[in-house]
Order: sequence, then structure tokens, then C-alpha cells
Amino acid sequence: MEPQVFLVGAGPGHAGLLTLRAVECLARGDLVLYDRLVPIQLLEHAPAHAERICVTDLPGRHPERWPHVHTMMIEAARLGRRVVRLKGGDPFIFGRGGEEAEALRLAGIPYEIVPGVTAGIGAAICAGIPLTHRLHASAVAFVTGHEQGAKPGTHLDWQALARFPGTLVVYMGMARLGEVVHALIQHGKDPATPAAAIRQATTAHQQTLEAPLRDLPEAVRGAGLKAPAIVIIGSVVSLRPQLAWFEQRPLFGKQILVTRPRHQAAELMHRLAELGALPLSAPAIEVREPIDWAPVDQALAELRHYDWLVFTSANGVRAFFRRMRQCGRDLRWLGGLRLAAIGPATAAALREYLLEPDVIPSSYCSESLAAALKERVAGQRVLLARADRGREVLREVLAGVATVDQLAVYSQVDAPGMDAQILDQLRQGEIDYVTVTSSNIARVFAESLDAACRSRIAAGEVQLVSISPVTSAALRQLGLPVAAEASEYTMAGMVEALIQLARSKS
Repeated sequence: MEPQVFLVGAGPGHAGLLTLRAVECLARGDLVLYDRLVPIQLLEHAPAHAERICVTDLPGRHPERWPHVHTMMIEAARLGRRVVRLKGGDPFIFGRGGEEAEALRLAGIPYEIVPGVTAGIGAAICAGIPLTHRLHASAVAFVTGHEQGAKPGTHLDWQALARFPGTLVVYMGMARLGEVVHALIQHGKDPATPAAAIRQATTAHQQTLEAPLRDLPEAVRGAGLKAPAIVIIGSVVSLRPQLAWFEQRPLFGKQILVTRPRHQAAELMHRLAELGALPLSAPAIEVREPIDWAPVDQALAELRHYDWLVFTSANGVRAFFRRMRQCGRDLRWLGGLRLAAIGPATAAALREYLLEPDVIPSSYCSESLAAALKERVAGQRVLLARADRGREVLREVLAGVATVDQLAVYSQVDAPGMDAQILDQLRQGEIDYVTVTSSNIARVFAESLDAACRSRIAAGEVQLVSISPVTSAALRQLGLPVAAEASEYTMAGMVEALIQLARSKS
């Protein structure tokens, strides 16, 4: 019988550590019941119609919620709904997965269990601690530090664990860390054994603290390290200085605000996350269709009368060709038109349509594109496809030597307002960097700031990174200092500018 409920391991915290099978299950879900620590981005894999419920929203305190979880899964399955029970880590490692599977079995509900990367393994790897090593440990034990006191005869054998010839990985042990360490040492564990506590493992907030076992509780208290955390005890911890990698990434732990339109922000945010940052999205502008397509349609009808078709953005490329297709025309309609692109991103968008630009300037701005085209287009007809607002440099320069028609193939609209939570983070100085990729974005961003936000930026507690000299000039004109500017006016150039800025402060 086909499963109605999927007990799915969501992994240890990093949204990219979800298995392919977990994604498949989420894509089929009608109801997603998820744990509080599950990355919220994972819910995007569920279909739009799926109901999403966090188990902490169910009645009762922690131990009292599980009967409600069982009941909700069973009742939804009996109504024919596919249920995804999305659980942190792995369902069968300290995740109550066994109890939930038992409840489903007793109710006669068919289910599937999807393994996940358990927190202990994720924490160890991202801290640079191999749980096993030929010269250090040939065994590993997963231990709960929060054992249910009422269960008879199943308390941990601390004497055996103290003698265990391998690595100990302690889950949920922060509240009782002093008792755990005391029990191990009392039963013979060497007090000098290397140990580490890893908080919010595998995420951009990860913190790792190392200390000899005897000193670990005090070190944790002194550092203010709190749950959720994993504790690793064993000589393998001594390898961390040589093998640490996750926290050494160039933008690790930096909160970076991306102000590009939402549909364009994903690639940059993904790259920032790969470099260890915590990217946040606050689009300053939205890209929409023109209010009136008539001028575009007329230009398309007369396209063969032009010699050059010039694009100043990837948005313009996609909007132009999408409309051309909607009008029943294909690439043959371009005839002998020559093409120009302002930079590599715009050129890449043209290549999506199997078109190679004839001109890409060496410097990716309107001034350079105008200089590269001025002699080539003299005495010819040029169609400039762009947004409905922006700088007029390109049109003004080319109009001196050619016949230029300017066409708005998409509209830029100011976003309704910055998210209140992000504004509060700016006020508190919790955001490290803000990326600004156009003069329009600079204007809308500046208009959203209050005095407290501006004060943080003026003090350098929140730093602005600009994509080009033109954008930098716009920011300065708006009274905002620029901490760094991309030397290449692309997303890759902006990322490099962020890396260099972070390094200069370390």
C-alpha cells in the first residue's frame, strides 16, 4: 500500500543538507508538520496548496505535544491527505521517530521513513572534527544528555561510557553539561580529554568552543553558549585546528542584505551562503510588465528597419524576447540585426536565446557601452531596449551620431517598504553589509532608512557595498558612505568586494 505519511529527516540545520528523497516527499505533501529548528527554506519544496504547521504551535508544552502530533498525522492520513512529518536531523536518532512510527503502525497508516543527516555528524564535519580516525578512534557513540528520568532500568551506564574506546557525541546536553562531565570524570574519563561544544551547527551562526573535558562546562558558561548544541568528547577533537574549514570561509557569520529584485537575488544569495554568509533579502524595486505594450509591439513590427538592438540589462533581454514570442515571432524576425549588451550578465541572457552579442564593452556601464558603439552605429538606426526609468547617458551619446529609439520593455516599481524586522536589524547594527546594485535601488533604500539606521551606517557598523562608480556616486549624493566598490561591475565583482572588505576587518 502506498505510504500516506512520510517521516522525513530534515538534516542538522543547513538547508542544502536535505536528501533528494526528502525533496521528493515534500513536493507531494498536502500537510507538512515541521519541527521548530527545521530551516524555514525547506518548506518552499512543498506545493503551494500544502498546509504548513510548526509543532510548537500545537497545544501543550514539549512532552504534551506529541499525542497531538500523532493524532494530527493519523487524522489527516485517514482523510486521504499526504502528510510529511519534517523532523530535525534523522527521525530515528533522538527524534521520537520510533514513537511516531509506532503510533502510525497501530493506527494502520502506511508510512515511509526518510533518513536525514543527524546533528552529531553534521556538527562534527562542520567543526572539522572526524568522529573516527585510524590513529584516534575506531568507534563512536551517540548519547543523550537529556534522558527521561522516569523510565526504569535504562539510565546510561556512565562507567561504560567513561571507558568507551572512541568518540562520545552528546545530544541535548547543554542544560546538564556539568552533570555529564562530572559523571564521566568520576567514572574514570581522563579530565584532560579534548572536548568541544558546537552551537547551531552547519549554519552561518555556528559557534565552536574547545576545552579540556574538565573545563568545558565553565568555558561554555563563560562564552554564553546555549542550546541547541552538540558536545563531542575524544582525542579526535585535537584534530580540529588542522581540519577546520566551515568557519574559515571568507564571509562566515556575516549578515548581508541583498536589495536586488527578488527574482534576481537568488543567485547572489546562494553564492553568499556558499561563502559562509547569512544572506537576507529586502528587494528595493520590483520588475513588472509595461503598463502599455503598444509601443513595444509597434517596434517589434518594424524591427527589420533597425540596424542595432541594444540591451542594458538581463531583464530587458528576457522581457523583449518573451514579448516577441507572445506576438507570434521567433528569432528569424531579427534578420541581420546586430546586438549589443552592456555586460556579461546581459550577454549571458542573450545566449539563453542562442544569440551572441556583437559588442560587449570592456567596462560594464552606460558610458563604456556608448563609447564602444559610437563609431559602429554612426548613420544607422538603433533600438535601445531598457527599463522605463534609468540614466539617459546611452541614448544621449548615441543620438548624436545615429537615429535612436528608446523602448521600455519592462517597468521598475519601488517596493512597498522594507520589512520591519530587517529595519530593526539595521537599527541594531546586526546587519554587516548591504549590497546596492543600481542608482534606483540606492534611492529606494535610502528613502526607507530612519535616523537610527543612518546613524549605524555613518558609524560604519553597517557597511554599504556598491556595484559601480555610478551607484557609489548615487549613494554618496543621498548622504550614505560607501565602504567598498566592485572593481568589475558584476555580481562576481560585488562578491569579491565583500570578501576583500571582510578580510580587511579581520
